[in-house]
Amino acid sequence: MKLTARHTVRASYIGYLTQAITINFAPLLFVTFEKTYDISLGRIGLLIGVSFLIQLICDGLAAKFSNKINTRAAVIIAHVCAVLGMTGFAYLPDLLPDPYIGLLIAVSVAAIGGGIIEVFISPIVEAAPTENKSGEMSLLHSFYSWGLAGVALLSTLFFTFVGIEHWRILSCLWAIVPALGALAFCFVPIYELDAAPENGEEKPTSIFRSGIFWIFVVMMFASGASEQAMSQWASNFAQAGLGVSKTLGDLLGPFSFAVLMGLARVGYGKSGGKIKLVKLIVISAVLCIVSYLLAALSPYPLLSLVGCALCGLATGIMWPGTYSLASAKMPYGGVQMFALLAMAGDLGCLAGPTAAGWIAEACGNDLQISFLISIIFPVLILLMVFLGFGRRGKNKQKGQKNGT
Repeated sequence: MKLTARHTVRASYIGYLTQAITINFAPLLFVTFEKTYDISLGRIGLLIGVSFLIQLICDGLAAKFSNKINTRAAVIIAHVCAVLGMTGFAYLPDLLPDPYIGLLIAVSVAAIGGGIIEVFISPIVEAAPTENKSGEMSLLHSFYSWGLAGVALLSTLFFTFVGIEHWRILSCLWAIVPALGALAFCFVPIYELDAAPENGEEKPTSIFRSGIFWIFVVMMFASGASEQAMSQWASNFAQAGLGVSKTLGDLLGPFSFAVLMGLARVGYGKSGGKIKLVKLIVISAVLCIVSYLLAALSPYPLLSLVGCALCGLATGIMWPGTYSLASAKMPYGGVQMFALLAMAGDLGCLAGPTAAGWIAEACGNDLQISFLISIIFPVLILLMVFLGFGRRGKNKQKGQKNGT
């Protein structure tokens, strides 16, 4: 059978499922880690920070050496690292003298896989000969959401019917997904973005001198922080903060968050680009503010969980939408641009949940205060959209094009 771009896109879906698994499996076990290994909330928060710091380093290396890296080899290695990291959860904490070191190693190796996937998969899909690029990008990122939903739902079912004490077995079962991804990328066609336009009007290095590029950088940072500050702590917040059971908390927290995020991305992907992306990002940022306020200030646990879920709907378009806007404005940024934007996004993914953990610990393990402070991130997105796409921003861009 001849493999086509459609097979490449489907393999890329597996890549984003893999990234969701490597990022979101451990947070479901934060309370278990805390009780089993006697690890403080602050040190658990550091696991999140290390994960995204590793991804940040991968982004930086990819940006620097993007022209020298073999894309197929990089993506295959990424999936192999994800396999090693997920299986490492099963034995490293009990094998090493300090269980926390074992968790750090497993998180780090899995994060290497997730970081490489984030850098290379999006450019592969962007370069593939498909129609409706922004829609394809949104659909691609929806598989991160479905991966998060699958991790939350299937892990919850496993913990309920098999027992949470067997979580090590589950970590190995989740490693099957990246193993399939590694196999798929051995065979599917690989597409790469053009390094520069044929007419030579704009070179990739010019992105650093473009004001709109730095606006996209800040938007990516704020998008990652807005998403992960809620996603990474929703399970812990539901259990420890709201006092609901782990099963109910995971279903109404991380699972609902992921499903609504996925629906937002699929909805835009199926819209055929009829909805203006900039307006949709503005609406998303406003809804994100509302969701954080609801989670932080509602006196009723159920409404707080609704706020957690709505945050998934609100943040769904932010990350892929910024990618699509950047690709449209700077079509020849290449892998370097995607790597730098991924770096900014991962920096936000590091800063948001890590800061939330530290703030919560400083305030007596009160995550509601952390969520209240996290409103700053969607506000930052609104500010950047105004600067880049408001009337003044448009006039400034026109002036730059005319050489004024």
